[in-house]
Amino acid sequence: MFHDILLIVIGLIVGLIIGFFVARYVMKKYMQKNPPINEKMIEVMMSSMGRKPSQKQVNQVMKQMTKYM
Repeated sequence: MFHDILLIVIGLIVGLIIGFFVARYVMKKYMQKNPPINEKMIEVMMSSMGRKPSQKQVNQVMKQMTKYM
């Protein structure tokens, strides 16, 4: 009886650990393939604030965004 419960608990813990790493891998791959923000969005955002961004500024912002993903 105790042995069966222990096996179920160990199975759940191992399943959670494996599930976490699989989900993390899938999300990282998805984010690289479909980034939440792109260069055009950054240009529109900076233009709406009243300034015309140069390509260098857009690249700097993109680099900062990908650094934290």
